[in-house]
Amino acid sequence: MTNKSLLSTGLGKVAHNKRYIIWFWLLNLTLAEFGTAAFRRSTHAILDHTRLAERLVKGFDVGVFGELLFKPEFGSLNSMTIPALYFGFTFFLATALFLPGIFSGYASNYRLPREEFFRACGRNLWRFIRIMIIAGIVMGIIFGLLFAANGAIAKRADESTNEKLPFELQMIGLAVIFLIMTTLRIWFDLAEVDTVLDDQRAVRKSIAVAFRHTFRSLARLLTSYVAVTIVAAIVLVGGLWIWMKFVPPDSVVGAFVIAQITLFLLLIPRFWQRGIAVSYWQRQMLVPVVAVQPIEAAPLPATTVPTAPVPDSAPAVSNPSIPPTETPQSQ
Repeated sequence: MTNKSLLSTGLGKVAHNKRYIIWFWLLNLTLAEFGTAAFRRSTHAILDHTRLAERLVKGFDVGVFGELLFKPEFGSLNSMTIPALYFGFTFFLATALFLPGIFSGYASNYRLPREEFFRACGRNLWRFIRIMIIAGIVMGIIFGLLFAANGAIAKRADESTNEKLPFELQMIGLAVIFLIMTTLRIWFDLAEVDTVLDDQRAVRKSIAVAFRHTFRSLARLLTSYVAVTIVAAIVLVGGLWIWMKFVPPDSVVGAFVIAQITLFLLLIPRFWQRGIAVSYWQRQMLVPVVAVQPIEAAPLPATTVPTAPVPDSAPAVSNPSIPPTETPQSQ
């Protein structure tokens, strides 16, 4: 695995765990159905009984759409937007809930059982919420400062005699903002991965470790993430082109099918970037586990205890003072 690029290993993890993309697509479709139900009911109540629908079906008329929104029978906009916000927040919570299980599945060499998936989700839910809160604060502050600085630079460029300079500086500034925000995204993706796979309870430690690794391997990680983003942009442009080129304006089914295929394909780059983060963690951030071998005691050298020599048995000596006995002979 060390000889492969992060792009190929990350894509391999996505290919071996395609069911996660299908689950998220179904979840997104279900929540979108609930979130747009109020708007769909209001528009049906009006457009089903007026000829204004033709100007929206055979082409999108901004004026007709604006007039539709301000009709008294349409209802308040809050009743349309609040359910969408609620279900959008629900999708955010579902992402925080299920991503730990997805990371565990990406890091496993086998198909992760359902019990282990949900166990990882439950154990890391509060950790993920804390990381997302910290990421939202940091990225929100930095994005606001960068956007304000870009606007100030473009405003100063308006004073120059070069008419193209403000636009060029603004585009360069947007590109820089994109790279910086992508770097922050890499930072917190690695923090999430380390929190799950290292079972780190103190998320500040994972954030600190991820910060060091992000800037240590920034070129590799940023190149991989930007390449995946370009793929996502190509998918989006291709889906819109197919929609406008081959789908008739009055074909609701065709528009729905193309839109859902495009949204499904757009989920792949998102999971691909997560796979890249897991691949990098396994290569560079995983602490190798050294197997502890029991130490066998060395055998003690055999020691010989010196013993006193045993004397040989002495030969029997006859006593001359005792005469030898004679054996009686038989008469």
